[in-house]
Amino acid sequence: MNDQTSLIVLDPNGTDIHGEAARIRARGPLSPVELPGQVRAWAITDPELLKKLLVDARVSKDPRQHWPEFISGEITSAWPLYPWVSPVNMFNAYGSDHRRLRRIISPTFSSRRTEDMRARIEAITHELLSQLAGTPHGESVDLREAFAYPLPIRVISELVGVPHHLYPPVRRCADELFDTSPRTSQQSEANNDRIYGLFTDLVAYRRAHPSDDMTSQLIGHREPDGSGLSEQELIGTLLLVISAGHETTVNLLDHAIFALLTHPDQHDALRADQACWADVVEEALRLEAPAAYVPLRYAVEDINIDGVIIAKGDPILVSYAAVNRDPRTYGPDADHFDLHRTNKAHLSFGYGAHRCLGAPLARLEATIALPALFDRFPNMRLTADNPAPLATVNSFISNGHTSLPVHLT
Repeated sequence: MNDQTSLIVLDPNGTDIHGEAARIRARGPLSPVELPGQVRAWAITDPELLKKLLVDARVSKDPRQHWPEFISGEITSAWPLYPWVSPVNMFNAYGSDHRRLRRIISPTFSSRRTEDMRARIEAITHELLSQLAGTPHGESVDLREAFAYPLPIRVISELVGVPHHLYPPVRRCADELFDTSPRTSQQSEANNDRIYGLFTDLVAYRRAHPSDDMTSQLIGHREPDGSGLSEQELIGTLLLVISAGHETTVNLLDHAIFALLTHPDQHDALRADQACWADVVEEALRLEAPAAYVPLRYAVEDINIDGVIIAKGDPILVSYAAVNRDPRTYGPDADHFDLHRTNKAHLSFGYGAHRCLGAPLARLEATIALPALFDRFPNMRLTADNPAPLATVNSFISNGHTSLPVHLT
């Protein structure tokens, strides 16, 4: 690829996501970076440039058509990020293939279907809060593990039709998918095999036990010509829905809770009705993009960006962590949590044809769960006197804490 400046090698552990994103952004709207496995990509850190590229037909998400290293077999299942680029689903599709695959699952995430899930989300929230209320006095509890994680994973698992005996491996699969910490090629291959084995088992179970769920519907789906989804498309679509359908919301809840507990003035404004829960959700999404980076896109042909050439076939990496804190867009306080911020617009759910279908569901879960949590435990506080920084998950993709320890009362 065109190398205009020295490469910044991304920390696979995501130890300092925002510091790293700021360093990349300081080099300009696009900058060469190195991903695990010495794969080079262009990191896009400017929101306006990103929006242009995300609607540009010269930018693809299909490695089978537009990434030479993937086509040649240089990128194999030994690459740590292989499960991000290899599945055949709408996430990694381009043009008519993307439109077809997106059309098939769009009805599941329609406004009506999303609203129909309100009662179930409320019920799961109430159940989790009741369990939290049983915490012995004086003991701390990890809200990520006990609240932020189980709510969205249960919601999406029920929607997809995951049987209870597959709940533990589904969670393990999701955690391993987002864990980008260093691993051997053998570990990467084994991880990839586990992921595909799990979703093969899910499809087999629902073929034998069909129900009113997404998996059963996708198995029975037929196109006008009588064809259905291929086995690769079916498995890839389920992997996408479950992984994307929970991790974003886990991190959204995690960071929104943390932000309110570490900004008592903002929490006071919320209590005084000077801000609303939608403000909390959008500002948390802006400040702490649940997915800091999202791999990968590819240049279909040479793209000239103010004299810098993204060459045909070059990988492109979206940096939501950088664009959502752009000081030219949000001002000098872009790194601060502010419910009164006039511009809370963000790109955390993407933009253009690949904008996240599950965004309304994530927002619904958050606007139900967060007020219910703070109403139930109004005096909740972090366990540490100096809470920042909490340890983060081992990922440069997923942006969340490893735990969120609090005293509920």
